[in-house]
Amino acid sequence: MATVRLTDLPAEVLELIEAQTGPVLAYESVGAGLNSAVAARVRTADTTVFVKGLPRDHRRVWTQQREADIAPSVHRLAPNLLWHVQEAGWDLLAFTNVNGHHADYAPGSPDLPLVADAMTRLSSITASGIDLRSMPDRMTAYSETPELFHGTALLHTDWFPSNVLVGDDGAVLVDWAWASRGAAWIDPALWVVWLIKSGHTPQEAEGWAARIPSWTAAPPTAVTAFAQATAAVWEEIAEGEQATWVLDMLQAALTWRDSR
Repeated sequence: MATVRLTDLPAEVLELIEAQTGPVLAYESVGAGLNSAVAARVRTADTTVFVKGLPRDHRRVWTQQREADIAPSVHRLAPNLLWHVQEAGWDLLAFTNVNGHHADYAPGSPDLPLVADAMTRLSSITASGIDLRSMPDRMTAYSETPELFHGTALLHTDWFPSNVLVGDDGAVLVDWAWASRGAAWIDPALWVVWLIKSGHTPQEAEGWAARIPSWTAAPPTAVTAFAQATAAVWEEIAEGEQATWVLDMLQAALTWRDSR
């Protein structure tokens, strides 16, 4: 379930921010994303930063620490983490602000090669020493062969277009709340479903995934098993759901599964 996004920053949040940045001149709430109660671009006399956060009693507050832990490993792929504050009932992260647009996955989009490049660079990162849930563990309820998804790569896993910002320096990945560890080809596999949802055929989508070396090295039987498991995940997510994008993702996952 999506976390309710606050459009106005609570007074205690502003105080925490100003303790780090100095007086806040203006802020703009960012509407995209599902995992934060606070998400805003905050402008001071000297700079603009992006702040995201959750109340410390929120059931997903653990995702804040996960992002803080991962940040040093992905500083060339993600905004730099500036500070992490856990006070006054809030858990806040501040990152360098990125000027860009959300990735467009539609056929013909100039963003596609930039996303593929970012995914290629990510596939070589392991972020060793960070305790992350494994993809075999995440998929054990949806697959009879979850061991096929084992690996040591750091995976983003949440390729919602708003989690990929495209700017002058290429594609930047944000919101690492659902980062996991597994086979490096899994991120391209998850991207395939988003590409199908965005208008690609399964063959076209896999063609884009094939630009990422980890995908071309993936055992076909493992990819097929993952397609089946992914369809089962979206069937569960979509049960009783009316949001159009969720139903579209279910259809895309089923289309990919059937094509395999």
